[in-house]
Amino acid sequence: MSAQFQPAKQAQQLTPFASALAGAAGACFSNAVVYPLDVAKTRIQVTSSVARGKRKDDLNMLSVLVDILREEGPAGWYRGFTATMLNTFSMQYAYFFFYSIIRSSYIKRLTLKLPPGSKPPALSTAAELSLGAAAGALSQNFTIPVSVIATRQQVGRSVRESSLWPLEEEPTDESFLAVARDIIREDGVTGLWLGIKPGMVLTVNPAITYGVYERLKSLLLLAKSANSKLSPGMSFLLGAFSKTLATIVTYPYIMAKVRIQARAGDADASEDDCLPDGQNGKTKATRQTGALGLLLRVLRKEGFVGWYQGMSAQIIKAVLSQALLFVSKEQFEHWALAFMVLFAKVAAR
Repeated sequence: MSAQFQPAKQAQQLTPFASALAGAAGACFSNAVVYPLDVAKTRIQVTSSVARGKRKDDLNMLSVLVDILREEGPAGWYRGFTATMLNTFSMQYAYFFFYSIIRSSYIKRLTLKLPPGSKPPALSTAAELSLGAAAGALSQNFTIPVSVIATRQQVGRSVRESSLWPLEEEPTDESFLAVARDIIREDGVTGLWLGIKPGMVLTVNPAITYGVYERLKSLLLLAKSANSKLSPGMSFLLGAFSKTLATIVTYPYIMAKVRIQARAGDADASEDDCLPDGQNGKTKATRQTGALGLLLRVLRKEGFVGWYQGMSAQIIKAVLSQALLFVSKEQFEHWALAFMVLFAKVAAR
């Protein structure tokens, strides 16, 4: 978001490409710092009511991290790291790129309606939310296949299927290409776009985050001198508050999207909708329902609280990651600008 982060003079010098690069690099950095928390919150979100009932302890982030360390070693904390970073970079790059283009075009249209020399008015919260949602929807279409693969890798085949039946102890290939082949074999090519519908709904999440952040930021700067800027600490607090609010509003669909991508909803569906497979005696899971069907099933079996399973873990991870992004993005914009200058000098030779 080239025009969303101060100082404005620097942001105006960044092209959509450089702004997207800065945003994507900052997102990768912030997510890499808290990555073990990302794996833990994904495991919590996909845990079915059947598997959760078998646990003797509470299902929280700390207990899941300890379980992963005990059963898989430190490497388990970084399961699917490469795919997740690729997904983060591509998603954030596409989002910031599309947002920069859409926002710049919108401001130009506003400027054309004003008298010559007039400054365009500050965008309203509604406009910020709409532009962010449009950018998110565009980026989702191009990047969700990597998200599906990353989610499957984070969860792991054994964790995903153990709630349905005991697995045989045999090594499995869970590399990026192997997981992609498994998804295509199970659901066809369209399986790579599992969760696209709830993903479209969730485009309002970053829109709410950045819209609230920008509105609060404008109010704080308005109370200060014209040339002042937010301190890193205040940026962190605003980022944390904005992301928490967005997460609470959209969490049921966040949980539904993760379960759909991991096919974890099959475990709960198997209790009511599945018949034994005559060849091997295992339960044969039905095809995954949509987000609304999954949420209705969770509501029926677990009540309203089931929609918010793992929300605390999601908020901890998301708030830390988003706050780190807000704090570090200006520095990444400096580096992106320096990269542009260096590239221009090399190209001029």
